[in-house]
Amino acid sequence: MSDITIIGTGNMARTIGARALAGGNTVEVMGRDRSRAAALAEALGGGATTGEWATAPAGDIVIVALPYAAVVPAVTRYGDALAGKVVVDISNPFNPTFDGLAHPEGTSTAQEAAKAAPAGTAVVKAFNTVFRHVLEKGHPDIFLAGDDPEAKASVEAFIKTLGLRPLDAGPLPMSHWLEGAGLLTVSLANHGAASFDFSLTITELPTS
Repeated sequence: MSDITIIGTGNMARTIGARALAGGNTVEVMGRDRSRAAALAEALGGGATTGEWATAPAGDIVIVALPYAAVVPAVTRYGDALAGKVVVDISNPFNPTFDGLAHPEGTSTAQEAAKAAPAGTAVVKAFNTVFRHVLEKGHPDIFLAGDDPEAKASVEAFIKTLGLRPLDAGPLPMSHWLEGAGLLTVSLANHGAASFDFSLTITELPTS
């Protein structure tokens, strides 16, 4: 089990927090509005606590559940408080028309967060290819990317406590393509799938 801090108070923060507690993990909630963070922690129950914004997180794994434009500023604001932590970026940097990414090819929100993070901090991309209600009610595969093997292993172990299957997509630059996969899910939902009630997965051939 893991000690988790969630930075954010939105729907994804709520959903990940609830699954984390159900999986036996500890959860701390942080938000710019402490009253909203406290309200979320109370709603989650299970011993969830509230931390002060920009102070040292209690969790070894820090999930940044913020809109993509707020991720790097938050990592910058926390600064040395994140040293030694595993930071998980779950954001999707979509452009305003949802037909492209908001940053150029060759980078990602996770990579920019890694540049802003203090020495000793590992950044992992995860959870961005799953719609919130599917994460809440289903058992989707969770793709992740990162450069630090130990950090990825800790995130994979945490994902397994949620009853989900982690799938390693490779080093941190692959987070650009995971963000593209997040965009793909939205496009599929609006076209071929005609529904948001699905997630991307890996289908393995049966062994003979």
